[in-house]
Amino acid sequence: MDTSPLAVAQEIDFSLWALFARATLTVKLVILLLVLSSVWSWAIIIQKHILYRWARREATIFDRAFWSGEPLDGLYEQIGAEPTGNSEKIFAAGMTEWRRSHRNDGALIAGASARIDRSMDVAINKEAEDLQSGLTVLATIGSTAPFVGLFGTV
Repeated sequence: MDTSPLAVAQEIDFSLWALFARATLTVKLVILLLVLSSVWSWAIIIQKHILYRWARREATIFDRAFWSGEPLDGLYEQIGAEPTGNSEKIFAAGMTEWRRSHRNDGALIAGASARIDRSMDVAINKEAEDLQSGLTVLATIGSTAPFVGLFGTV
């Protein structure tokens, strides 16, 4: 029995680095693309986890203050000119528009309710857009990575 193929097979280095070094240019590019996509995906995942946890905490704090029974004008003054949380920004947009919608005699001007709704809708859309940024990239990478990986095996 000829044992020379067995001896040659035992001498070949099968470490990840050695396999990468022996791969063709196309396979190397696919591996690099997948590694970079993985790093980018994990960065988005970690950033979103931190952002959503912070947003949930801020929303809980705001909800307690909002439903505490204190006057909304006091809450608006407490938030100040620079609201930090998403709920605070939406509330501040509505309160700012509500304050602008009063005439000198204290009565609301015509269409005030629609203007308040519109300003709060704009604030909601902006906050939702901020929370959703990066998810398209994550979805694209997640849906295409298996096919790119299969391409690398051909």
